Amino acid sequence: MIRNAIRRFMYGRYGNDQLNLFLMGLYLLLYLVFMFTRLDLLYIASFALLACTLFRLLSRNMERRRAENLRFMRAAGPLLSWLRLRRTIRRDKEHVYFKCPSCGQQLRVPRGRGKITVTCRSCGASFQEKC
Repeated sequence: MIRNAIRRFMYGRYGNDQLNLFLMGLYLLLYLVFMFTRLDLLYIASFALLACTLFRLLSRNMERRRAENLRFMRAAGPLLSWLRLRRTIRRDKEHVYFKCPSCGQQLRVPRGRGKITVTCRSCGASFQEKC
């Protein structure tokens, strides 16, 4: 019953996206720093972030919210993809990752092969590396 009421209330509203998640995380960080420092400016800034997040969450102007999220993803996209790649490299114990000296493409080769010649798939450059 309550779930249906929430679903009906949220119908036609924007909801959550990556920018909202970032704003919520920033709010929590600022609020935690406020708890330790007791600077009123941090409390006001964290409250403003929370208000902005709730406004975006409950907004009915979906096109504008999508455009805001798209701008955020364009700005944060390279950082997010770099973080995902670092996480993949750290978790992958069966492969070694190299960067092509010509084009910068990330290349993956099996571990424990000794000295091998690696050929880049995107630019065709060949170079030798130790696994």
